[in-house]
Amino acid sequence: MQDQPPEPFTLDLDRQQRCGFPEVVYGEGKDLVTLTKIIGQLRENGTNVLVTRLDADKAEQLASPYPDGQFNALARTWRLDVSQPALDRQPSGAVTIVTAGTSDLPVAEEARETLRWMNVDPKMVHDVGVAGPHRLPAHLESLKNLDAVVVVAGMEGALPSVVGGYVDCPVIAVPTSVGYGANFGGITALLGMLNSCAANVTVVNVDAGFKGGYIAGLIAQRRHHPSKAP
Repeated sequence: MQDQPPEPFTLDLDRQQRCGFPEVVYGEGKDLVTLTKIIGQLRENGTNVLVTRLDADKAEQLASPYPDGQFNALARTWRLDVSQPALDRQPSGAVTIVTAGTSDLPVAEEARETLRWMNVDPKMVHDVGVAGPHRLPAHLESLKNLDAVVVVAGMEGALPSVVGGYVDCPVIAVPTSVGYGANFGGITALLGMLNSCAANVTVVNVDAGFKGGYIAGLIAQRRHHPSKAP
């Protein structure tokens, strides 16, 4: 009998032991058969599953083999809770996600779904960009006593610096590709955030809601569960 060809993927099933959280599946470019097999192996390993950058057609087809999967169409994420979360079942950590405008919502939602997968239930503050500077002060009370703030902004990317000047915790800036031509697909926002004069601001890649949420989740984990931190 002819040998079966090897699978085109190798899962890192020990990552939760090393790093505190399991491997995340990048869904874009993967066919449905491959995705189904990857999710199946993660489920058999007792691993809670997070798939990012998944289109709606594949998510609909995954509903048959995995009816308990949760798809967020705006974030393009798909989650499957297999076992008890890495921390306690009660959500832990205090993280708020702040958006400059409604066009930044898809990236912010990717950050939110990532944090929920990490057992952190973030609060959301929407549409407080610097074009209307009076809107942010109205939310300052909700930005106190946090582990981290994730700020999602496009255009010139000024909002993280403004938020950083108000809060006493790390600010994870997520530049988005929202903007006109000179925004260069988010490069202008990225460079503006990298040049922030607010000392508590750090920056992830353009449209990287997952990375922004993940870093905030790690900060929250270390603060509230130091013995369980990787």
